[in-house]
Amino acid sequence: MRHKMGYKKLNRTSEHRKALIKNMLNSLVKYEQITTTLPKAKVLKPQADRLITLGKKDTLQNNRTLISKLQDVASASKIIKTLSKRYENRKGGYTRIIKAGFRYGDNAPMAVIEFVDRDIEAKKVDKKKTETSKAIDKKVEITKEATA
Repeated sequence: MRHKMGYKKLNRTSEHRKALIKNMLNSLVKYEQITTTLPKAKVLKPQADRLITLGKKDTLQNNRTLISKLQDVASASKIIKTLSKRYENRKGGYTRIIKAGFRYGDNAPMAVIEFVDRDIEAKKVDKKKTETSKAIDKKVEITKEATA
């Protein structure tokens, strides 16, 4: 039994664990879906849900707490402006964990953690367009100008 055992240590020092959770929270807020190991996802889920709940009540103290926990103003503002508005009628359970098989190298159980009702386009935030897609976009613009 695990009574009064506290939290999962993830085989890391406390500073490393805190930094890992903070970085994963920032990635989850930015992309709204990340793939990680199952134990890390299970540790991350309650943390992410707490942050969304904090962002739902838009006070100065909650804003500062979000910035303090995430160490990123952009992520904190996305929680306050976008995610909290999306989940204002939801009482909890803002994230879900989907098991995703096992990793090839070490057979670690993998999972996808994502926001419920997530924005599909958020996954493409940092992806740069390739040369072929840029050429296609230019052709589309030229045809739009020609037809107009």
